[in-house]
Amino acid sequence: MNRVGFIASTILVVLALMSSMLFVVDQRQFGVLYALGQIKEVITEPGLNFKLPPPFQNVTYIDKRLLTLDSTDTEPMLTAEKQRVVIDWYVRWRISEPTEYIRNVGLDESAGAMQLNRVVRNAFQEEINKRTVKELLSVKREALMADVKREVLDTVRGAKPWGVDVVDVRITRVDYVEAITESVYRRMEAERKRVANELRSTGAAEGEKIRADADRQREITIANAYRDAQKVKGEGDAEAARIYAEAFGRDPQFAQFYRSLDAYKASFSKKSDVMVLDPSSSDFFKVFRGGAPAASQAAPRK
Repeated sequence: MNRVGFIASTILVVLALMSSMLFVVDQRQFGVLYALGQIKEVITEPGLNFKLPPPFQNVTYIDKRLLTLDSTDTEPMLTAEKQRVVIDWYVRWRISEPTEYIRNVGLDESAGAMQLNRVVRNAFQEEINKRTVKELLSVKREALMADVKREVLDTVRGAKPWGVDVVDVRITRVDYVEAITESVYRRMEAERKRVANELRSTGAAEGEKIRADADRQREITIANAYRDAQKVKGEGDAEAARIYAEAFGRDPQFAQFYRSLDAYKASFSKKSDVMVLDPSSSDFFKVFRGGAPAASQAAPRK
């Protein structure tokens, strides 16, 4: 029984020893092998590897994928015209030389991100100080990002290389600080209101002009129509007078009789009409007194 226990214990110790001597490097990582605290080897290829058991050798891993560093600082920066702006940016970077990275930066990715954040911010501050807000928002923005990337690469590849590669630097947002933003919004609102009031005033003036022109055209049209109507009416009256004259000229006595009847009709159009005349001396009732010959007694003229 003791023999079986000894064998089982031995097997367990051997398995534990073997597990401490084997390690796997993932394809997304670098494997850094330490021997008594010193870097002995950097394993870049994925697979199963062997090492001495601790404390003689230890292994750590560093990410070799493309990493993203986003800005977290909201402190404003000054432009060339002393305007305070806040920018958001991000950097795409990776660890290319693990040995240099560990010696000059740190043991993990967070150490590199912290130092890279400081370098990128300083580069942005230096470049933004040379440019105006208009240039930050125009096509010169690409030149700004290229200059920042160049300065960051000069820093990480300096006398003590960081062992990192900066792939891209991008600006995602450029904005005024909150106090200035409110002021800018108020100025924009006031400007829009001024333009709106100006457009309303111009529209009202144009409307009055159009209405005045329409009224003038209306008066002209009515005047022309009245003139034409009066002209036609005058021509009709003249033609009617000519026809009457021609008709009445054939028999003057009948014409006088007809006109007297029209006068009587106009004088007694209502039952309440009253006329006070002397029939014996007034010519108005001459027809009633037989002063005009009958129509049948007059010889018609052709």
